[in-house]
Amino acid sequence: MAATVEEVVRNKRVILREYVSGFPKESDMFISFSPVSLKIPSNHKGVVLVKNLYLSCDPYMRLRMRNDQDPEFCPFTPGSPMTGFGVAKILDSTHHGFEEGDYVWGTTGWEEYSFIARPERLFKIRHTEVPLSYYAGILGMPGMTACAGFYEVCSPKRGEYVFVSAASSAVGQLVGQLAKLGGCYVVGSAGSSQKVQLLKERFGFDDAFNYKDEHDLEATLKRYFPEGIDIYFENVGGKMLDAVLMNMRVHGRIAMCGMISQYNLEQPQGPKNLMSLIYRRIRMEGFVVFDYCHLYSKFLDMMLPLIREERITYMEDIVEGLVNAPAALIGIFSGQSMGKKMVRVAPE
Repeated sequence: MAATVEEVVRNKRVILREYVSGFPKESDMFISFSPVSLKIPSNHKGVVLVKNLYLSCDPYMRLRMRNDQDPEFCPFTPGSPMTGFGVAKILDSTHHGFEEGDYVWGTTGWEEYSFIARPERLFKIRHTEVPLSYYAGILGMPGMTACAGFYEVCSPKRGEYVFVSAASSAVGQLVGQLAKLGGCYVVGSAGSSQKVQLLKERFGFDDAFNYKDEHDLEATLKRYFPEGIDIYFENVGGKMLDAVLMNMRVHGRIAMCGMISQYNLEQPQGPKNLMSLIYRRIRMEGFVVFDYCHLYSKFLDMMLPLIREERITYMEDIVEGLVNAPAALIGIFSGQSMGKKMVRVAPE
């Protein structure tokens, strides 16, 4: 049945202007409006229409703002809405697995309303006793990334020495807490004294340091890990990775989650100390969270009790309104965010 006039509304959207070189700017994105029907046409089968509630600001999105990236991270299309992880409510559905009123999380548009052609990639939210925003963070992609990288890639053992870079980030704050729960010694790095204090006092890291205050990262890590590092959860790359390689223990493991220090460089800085991988028999493995989606039920079974029992905490940095989404995304590359940065698009 054709949509009535009352079922058509203005859809606010965040549009990528052009592909980006160097450090991204708010002006690389703009707000646009287009009409959208709040009813799915009857000839569109197996799709859903959602109202977006929260949108996640994630570093990997910078990689999709350029046109020379690996197809695993396909670039955005200039002139079209950006996409990313978010939490949404189903408004209409022609897919047998979803009904009007369901809450979901997964990939959606950076806009108020989105048609999702492959909703089978969405996760239905069945536990609403926790904040819905958690599904853009601790119970969504960042939480899954932390668990997959730490448990599946690094295979931690009690008593091991763990280093986490960008440790106050959406992923890093969880890795550190999971490591502490597993009986590891944990040190994190961050970019301000306030974040260092947060790591030690709120997230329970054994120690932390402000990398901006350190002129010799290799010596710094030797000071915090005199016996070496067993596990490094890599979020930064560049000089930090080089320093870590010189401080790893024999048979150490490095989980390559991201390299935020490299995302805005025209010529990425390669590591110089790769021979350490051979000398110390270190395993360094890159991973993406999509490879571990089949473990999501197991992940929830572990994480939900930790949240309910307050054995793990999570810090969010929520910006109000889609109009502020470009500034929120840019802010994560200049160290402005404290915890998981996201945008609240609409009330729950």
